[in-house]
Amino acid sequence: MRRAEKERFAEIERRLDIVAGEIERFRLGEVEPGGDQIPAGLGRAAAKVYGTDRGVAIGGYGEMLYQNFADRGDDGSASGRVDELDFLRGVVYVGAKFDHRWLFNSEIEFEHGSTGESGEVALEFAYVECLWRPEANLRAGLLLLPVGFVNELHEPTIFLGARRPGVEQAIIPTTWRENGVGIYGEPGPFNYRAYLVNGLDAAGFSARGLREGRQSGSHAKAEDLAGALRIDYVGAPGLLAGTSIYGGNSGQELALPDGSEVNVWTTLVEGHLEWKGQGVELRALGARANLEDVAELNAAHPDSLTGNLSVGERLQGYYVQLGYDLLTRWPRGEQSLTPYLRWEQMNTQDRVPAGFIADPANDSESFTFGLAYGPIDPLLIKADYQNLDNAAGRGVDQFNVAMGYIF
Repeated sequence: MRRAEKERFAEIERRLDIVAGEIERFRLGEVEPGGDQIPAGLGRAAAKVYGTDRGVAIGGYGEMLYQNFADRGDDGSASGRVDELDFLRGVVYVGAKFDHRWLFNSEIEFEHGSTGESGEVALEFAYVECLWRPEANLRAGLLLLPVGFVNELHEPTIFLGARRPGVEQAIIPTTWRENGVGIYGEPGPFNYRAYLVNGLDAAGFSARGLREGRQSGSHAKAEDLAGALRIDYVGAPGLLAGTSIYGGNSGQELALPDGSEVNVWTTLVEGHLEWKGQGVELRALGARANLEDVAELNAAHPDSLTGNLSVGERLQGYYVQLGYDLLTRWPRGEQSLTPYLRWEQMNTQDRVPAGFIADPANDSESFTFGLAYGPIDPLLIKADYQNLDNAAGRGVDQFNVAMGYIF
């Protein structure tokens, strides 16, 4: 082949790579067709208002989940679990662009189909924002904490797996939102979010994790405040690598019988890595929480925790997930077909105070393998099998099917 032809083919390849990269960015939700760049921590549907010149923008998503549990646990005993088909959530995003600088954005969630059957209607976030410049913008209201992957990016078409990872439920207590104020921006190849919010409420902590310590914006106790900071490197196409840290007291005036307050300083640190490109989706996350004054917390806790019911002084977990879109090399319009694997380890009582014992059931490991099919870009159907084990030998495996959509 002549040199000129080689150079021409090289230039064509270069341009195709650029086009492929832009298509991948659209798929990842980093830009809206014909719109502005989406701020970090928001999915495509959640960020519709940012692509609007002025006026109201509406989006949303929904998620339905079928769970089929094994009849018996790993120890051979009856599992006692009942198969379930649940419309987990239907969500409406409502935003308003007041002018080129000021906007409002919100997520309203309807859970479990009906408020009459353990469901609820709740705000997931609702904030007013001042767009100043790419490097620094102001946000205030009910904010999603910028910790982990799923807490901010929980639209079901964004993550693989019919169920959210356990680490991002029990240790990172998704969906975690609190009242507060903060700034965010993207200076160069990095983006960041820094928030000051009301702290968690330790009265809700348990041996199973921090999830019930969320205050979710409702009559939130604000005797103790907390801070959250996240920094990500996004300087390469498809790559996101970073860390976040949350810290603050969680006692919220919780007191021992003698009247002395229990502070329960809570630190949560996580690191995350994601790479998407050429059909590959790789995600890894590790999280650790450390709590102080846990013996005192157990004594002051509304349930007076004893024995193996102690809140963990240290909670930790991590997972690695890998998927590959088989239709990348043989494109079928918007369709995708992605086998995926996820390995996860978690212990919500990795360390407990002296005088207490850890429940081995809280030291768990899971292996998930499944298949995700997207007939069109806004719709994803996921089916997977989860082998769930714990140190007590009482794990119960399950098969899951989920349908998720955005608009």
